[in-house]
Amino acid sequence: MDSEGPGAADAARNDPLVQLSLDQLRRRTSMKWRAFPGDVLPLWVAEMDVPLAPAVAAALHEAVSLGDTGYPYGRAYAEALAAFARERWHWDGLRVEHTAIVPDVMMGVVELLRLVTEPGDAVVVCSPVYPPFYAFVSHDGREVVEAPLGPGLRIDPDALEEAFVRARGDGRRGAAFLMSNPHNPTGVVHTRAELAAVAELARRHRVRVVSDEIHAPLVLAGASFTPFLSVPGAENGLAVTSASKAWNLAGLKAAVAFAGPEAAADLRRLPEEVSHGPSHLGVIAHTAALRSGREWLDDLLTGLDANRRLLGQLVEQHLPGVGYRPPEATYLAWLDCTALGLHDDAADGPGVVSELAGPARMFLDRARVALSSGHVFGTGGAGCVRLNFATSPAVLREAVERMGRAIADR
Repeated sequence: MDSEGPGAADAARNDPLVQLSLDQLRRRTSMKWRAFPGDVLPLWVAEMDVPLAPAVAAALHEAVSLGDTGYPYGRAYAEALAAFARERWHWDGLRVEHTAIVPDVMMGVVELLRLVTEPGDAVVVCSPVYPPFYAFVSHDGREVVEAPLGPGLRIDPDALEEAFVRARGDGRRGAAFLMSNPHNPTGVVHTRAELAAVAELARRHRVRVVSDEIHAPLVLAGASFTPFLSVPGAENGLAVTSASKAWNLAGLKAAVAFAGPEAAADLRRLPEEVSHGPSHLGVIAHTAALRSGREWLDDLLTGLDANRRLLGQLVEQHLPGVGYRPPEATYLAWLDCTALGLHDDAADGPGVVSELAGPARMFLDRARVALSSGHVFGTGGAGCVRLNFATSPAVLREAVERMGRAIADR
């Protein structure tokens, strides 16, 4: 450590990913740490192994000490998001008057899709993609149409246009494109040019875009985030985000939906009861994160960038034949294990996150490492796994070494 200079030492000290021991983490009662037996290293669901950002903890402590546990009120969350967007993304187009507070990102997605589609309409997704896109959309009576990702796991404009044509067919009255920006599970950050192409295609085919931007604060070194609503042609788009992923606040429910200028009237049709879903403590926590948790976020991003590099080294050393493309954002790595020849034999299809198959099943059974099974991410996911590297370097190293031994012993 000393050879790297005091700056590296300070970064290591401030890294939220190294501040909790494995014993401390195993005392947690959340899904990540309780869904599998105690000998399993859980690198699956999108929870991070970090303490709360001090600014968030202080805001929650103050609210509890005051008994401030009533109903949420006001626009502080949206104002904090708008200020964060100006500073981080150099975008001043997020209009607070064109926002609404929703319970969380996926519930917000469902409500936005209800504004622009009807039951029986089609919703396009770029597979492989976040499994709840399938589950929430289909459970709400919409049909999912896939536009598989292309080379480099990026949006394929030809596949997207073909999907838009199919989505508008069969006499359907409306269609939408549910986009993951940045993309989960691949970690791809869509460029401004790619997003402008999406907006143009959507306009041409009369498809409304709903952009899930929950991972936007988690763009790593070498890439920059572009809000979908900031590109030409996206004026009729809708988006939703929260501080949940970047500050590890999944248990504190609150998110912000926002509209382009041409979609503001649509957002005003959001049912009033939707605003009853967010938690007041959630709004307080997310607002504090966006306003006062930016230094903590910078320390986290430094740690995630280091883990991203470490994971590449570990895959090369211990997982021969496994493909790894370093993500540009998120703390999720998409590992292509198809060369291992393991069959994805689960009966359930996309969106069923409870089932493991193929390599994920093998790594759980033989390595005692829990990963997300690729087949639930839709077309292109079979034979792959998603690994959450938002943990300590020690846990990450142990997990990949276990995985390597499991491959060698097959």
